[in-house]
Amino acid sequence: MIEIEALTKDYLELTVVDHVGLTVADGEIAVIVGTSGSGKTTLLRMINRLIEPTSGTVKIDGQDTRDVPAFELRRRIGYAIQGHGLFPHRTVGQNIATVPTLLGWDKGKIAARVDELLELFQLPAAEFRDRMPSELSGGQQQRVGVARALAAEPKLLLMDEPFGALDPIIRAKAQSDLLAIQKRFGTTIVLVTHDMEEAIHLGSRIAVMDKGKLLQYAPPDEIIARPATPFVAELIGTGERPFRLLSLGKVRDLVEPGPAQGEPISADASLRDAYAECLWTGREMLPVVDADGASIGRIRRDDIAHKAERPQ
Repeated sequence: MIEIEALTKDYLELTVVDHVGLTVADGEIAVIVGTSGSGKTTLLRMINRLIEPTSGTVKIDGQDTRDVPAFELRRRIGYAIQGHGLFPHRTVGQNIATVPTLLGWDKGKIAARVDELLELFQLPAAEFRDRMPSELSGGQQQRVGVARALAAEPKLLLMDEPFGALDPIIRAKAQSDLLAIQKRFGTTIVLVTHDMEEAIHLGSRIAVMDKGKLLQYAPPDEIIARPATPFVAELIGTGERPFRLLSLGKVRDLVEPGPAQGEPISADASLRDAYAECLWTGREMLPVVDADGASIGRIRRDDIAHKAERPQ
């Protein structure tokens, strides 16, 4: 658990983070969102003391981070940044092995961990272990950057705009990979982004910042339905609210028995995708299939539309 209490950072007369307090439970993904200059990256970097707070406290599992030497604290916490930050003259395997090597792991354990992570990120170890970063695509470099951050099995992972430099298709895949791996390891993640769409897709809870202040910290559905300030509402986008709500639900949540005509949709697809398909094809119902392609029922357009209504 991360407990942030009255955390503040001043630069001379400028307060860039202003008495921020929030708690991130174990296994959650907390996304900090805001425009440029909102203080979100400064807040993130105070968690692992890349930036020292002016005042306030950060506790991880009950321990004040000031009671731990900064270098030791950072070795316990994974850190991934935009543009991956890989060492250009080290191989992929050596990059991933950076922190385990600093921690004194034996070579066999390091090699096994490197290969495990490469396979998890769908980068076959035999093919990618000895490549140089320059030989990888942007998406592959980003996956290696996240693998390096996870190499020492940290309970906490900090991510600063990790997917900001990726094109939309690769970005969507990277987000899906992150959710799958987070679910597997149960890692607590704090992620910074300027993209509300990304925040809603990834976050268990979303922290909205502006001018150094925390305006709202809540689950995505609450942020969408009950924005705390006009600025939060503006970030969400008034016309986008129904569709953002639909993006939180899955087709499987509304499946009913019975047949339907036309191309089926996966039970794991979002309600937003299902609604878009209904509108595009002019259908009132869609057949639904499971991961193996077997029919499990249908979903109705009217039921999806009802889910897009503002919660009472």
